[in-house]
Amino acid sequence: MISEHKPTNLYAVILAVILLFFGIFLRVIRADLTPGILPNFSPLMAAALCGAVFIPGWLGLVMPLAALMLSDALLNVHDGVPLISPQILWTLPCYLIAVAIGWSLRSRHSLIPVLCGTFVTSVIFYGITNTGSWLGLTAYPQNFTGWIQALTVGLPGFPPTWIFFRNSLVSDLLFAALFVLVERLLAMKTSEVRVTA
Repeated sequence: MISEHKPTNLYAVILAVILLFFGIFLRVIRADLTPGILPNFSPLMAAALCGAVFIPGWLGLVMPLAALMLSDALLNVHDGVPLISPQILWTLPCYLIAVAIGWSLRSRHSLIPVLCGTFVTSVIFYGITNTGSWLGLTAYPQNFTGWIQALTVGLPGFPPTWIFFRNSLVSDLLFAALFVLVERLLAMKTSEVRVTA
């Protein structure tokens, strides 16, 4: 029984890692393949949160952060900006918050808590990153009106920031639901192996 149970857990971890990297690098792939379609449809916060929930041990903390930082660097190279940009000042805290919330959900990793945590981290990411853009870009007026502009319509020539939020929220919630579904299916398989052993 023990020898049959361990591979299932190993498969669950491997699948969680694959889903994590797929979710994070979807944003890099999408930047090349569909640059104007569904802007910001990339499940960053769900990948960070679900990676921390479902990847065991310290790997669940380190792997999501490392993958997110690597994808940021790849996007910076793709966009022709420095490898490490000032945006790290507001994206890294968001990643850390998502991983911390995911870590806190390890004992309650059913669908509703994970989706609630994903929603919260998506809203935090939206608020912090758009506030960081408002503070860091001189194109925004440095007053309350400029901050509201950063949170709603953004800069001329780009899709409104609320569309970025909508797309990232939808992708985060879909990805988190997929993560939980896969984990549940693997848990059922593990139960079946235990019963038949």
